[in-house]
Amino acid sequence: MSVVTGSSLSSMPSPSVKSRSVLSEWPTFIVWAGHYAGFGILTFFWDKISPWIAIPLAAYLICLNAHLTHELIHGHPFRNRHANRWLLPINLLAWIPYEVFRDSHLAHHESDSLTHPSRDPESFYWSQQEWDAMHPFWRAVYRFNQTFVGRMLVGPALIVGRFWRDEVQRVWGGDFRYVPAWTILALGSAVVAYWLFVTCQVPVWQVMLALYAGSSLMALRSFIEHRPSEANDASCAIVDAGPVFQLLFLNNCYHLIHHDRPGLSWFEIPRVYRGNREEWNRRAGGYVFRGYWDVVRRTAFAPKDSPRHPTVA
Repeated sequence: MSVVTGSSLSSMPSPSVKSRSVLSEWPTFIVWAGHYAGFGILTFFWDKISPWIAIPLAAYLICLNAHLTHELIHGHPFRNRHANRWLLPINLLAWIPYEVFRDSHLAHHESDSLTHPSRDPESFYWSQQEWDAMHPFWRAVYRFNQTFVGRMLVGPALIVGRFWRDEVQRVWGGDFRYVPAWTILALGSAVVAYWLFVTCQVPVWQVMLALYAGSSLMALRSFIEHRPSEANDASCAIVDAGPVFQLLFLNNCYHLIHHDRPGLSWFEIPRVYRGNREEWNRRAGGYVFRGYWDVVRRTAFAPKDSPRHPTVA
């Protein structure tokens, strides 16, 4: 996965959001307040909870924080981009600044060639030329990354590694536009680190494990959400998940609906899907799963497809 490297998209408006009252976004406000309160309570009482309970709960909240960030990018709960930015005082996903995530993700939505290695900044695929030049060891790693188990185990390391490499290359090439965003992230992370390590005395290894596990949960969603296809609709998955994963991913598991109507509030997506299920499934070209256990059953150790893009030389 790479990030946008062209001119900044920060001035670009979020995809259109239908006229609505902010009060109609009450589910978003509840989840937003609840996840920050939950994180504060969990970490404050960390020493009184088994780490094998605390770490998964923290991972869930870190992943949920990332998906709330995704909602901010798409104009929820406020239509004003600056008002939404203030709802992210602390970015629990400490490896990517909000502004980089925003610009890259909006560029992903603007792409008319989803999964194309050079046209889609969120692609996990390689061109034939890149694949041929790759060392056999890394080919094996990226093939493993196309399995469910591989994406959960090595996916976060690959994603963060490539992202940081691209950011270093950006700065090395003289592009400093995201330095303020990195500064904000560093300051926010310092506040979180003081809270975790000084105030709450949480062991460093447990924090790192929770962060990696939270990133693995994010990788679970992105693992299945796109595939190469001539039509963008058929590139987008539909995972009809249960309530636990619907909340965790804020219904981004119904990915075709999100791409078709990016301004739709997360809590409206299931209703829209179930109101015309057969048509949505047809547009997805059959790229439909009956929840994440179905994803695991079909892809646990079998690659969902090749990391080499089938049509890009």
